[in-house]
Amino acid sequence: MSAKSQRYWTTDASDILRVGPGFRLADVDPRSTPGHTGRKDHGIADLAAGVDELDEYQERLYAASRSDATDASVLLVLQAMDSAGKGGIIRHVVGSVDPQGVMLTAFKKPTPEELAHDFLWRIEKRLPEPGFIGVFDRSHYEDVLIGRVRRLAPADEIERRYGAINDFETRLTEAGTRIVKVMLHISPEEQKARLGERLDRPDKHWKYNPGDIDERELWPAYMDAYQTVFERTSTDAAPWHVVPADRKWYARLAVQALLLEALEAIDPQWPAATFDVGVERARLAAS
Repeated sequence: MSAKSQRYWTTDASDILRVGPGFRLADVDPRSTPGHTGRKDHGIADLAAGVDELDEYQERLYAASRSDATDASVLLVLQAMDSAGKGGIIRHVVGSVDPQGVMLTAFKKPTPEELAHDFLWRIEKRLPEPGFIGVFDRSHYEDVLIGRVRRLAPADEIERRYGAINDFETRLTEAGTRIVKVMLHISPEEQKARLGERLDRPDKHWKYNPGDIDERELWPAYMDAYQTVFERTSTDAAPWHVVPADRKWYARLAVQALLLEALEAIDPQWPAATFDVGVERARLAAS
């Protein structure tokens, strides 16, 4: 099932971007546009065309949950190296729908209170309610990415977390949450250019973090960590999708398509009126 408004997709985004058996991150070209045959201008037009469709689906989902017609929700998990475009996705894709139906969480370094609990404790507190689209800007996967690369936890604890994540996500899907896991795959060359732009422009200095340079030096280790994450946690219940992110227009369009496909699969319906419409129309006319 494909998003009706996006004309230049040759197949479902979820099919072509999904991490399956034998997937190798090293084989993905960050500048590629898999599944989309158009140019940048076509992609921008497709993104604009998908806005109304995404907005309607989100409103239907929210309305259905308010009348107890559905327990469904959507959780968008965004993972990436710095400057890959998570903020742009949130502004240009998620930001196109009614904010009252969105739960956004940007997970930062764990607090002392959070560290006193299991790593999933803080995640559980921010899961979307029925009818909502939840967005995780970084997520529980930090605990097996940074945790592994920076050796913030013993190897056996990292190993335990893969299984805990799979069990956790299976429970979520069984409870009605459709999980869309996205890794925005940027090249080190494009990241360098974007970080350079942040240094060149005073209006972007606030986005710059000197620690990003330290993380760049660990790029191969992070790519290995991501590869292991895909192999261990891309499941039938919650598959990973790798979105080439060197072209911002494509990354935004691909994530919009993935969200549309998730909502189409839920197919939320407008709830039926709980009152007599004819009677209420007559009362209104007489008022």
